[in-house]
Amino acid sequence: MTEKYKILGQYIKDLSSETPDIETYIFVKDQITKYHLNIDITSKPLKNKLVEINTTIKFEDKEPSEKKSYFEIVYATIIRVDDEVKEKKELEKIILCDVQNKIYPDLEKTFLNLVHNSGHPGIKLEKKIDFEQLYNSRFN
Repeated sequence: MTEKYKILGQYIKDLSSETPDIETYIFVKDQITKYHLNIDITSKPLKNKLVEINTTIKFEDKEPSEKKSYFEIVYATIIRVDDEVKEKKELEKIILCDVQNKIYPDLEKTFLNLVHNSGHPGIKLEKKIDFEQLYNSRFN
């Protein structure tokens, strides 16, 4: 199957790691395994069949707590969609599945570097994100 899009560029649009003080850092060091990973994908049409896709990953504590760290990356990808792509559903699949599967290894590595360099070197993302499954689950 040939790809119906071309990635023209990808870059870190925004990067954030927030740990307000040493007490929070020490507290979070024990709690970070309870943090949850969230992913959000938005897109914006540009001119000439170009689309900007922003993939946001957040790693945060969902529990109400005074002491929290916060990690977030917004990763932008610019694609050019082939002229033969006419249907909205086909474009959605390209944005939500195909492009994500292609960029995710780099995005994951960059995000883990952020978390590791923020003082949490032992953190791994155990589950791989199945973008195909996430996409299909939207219709159930």
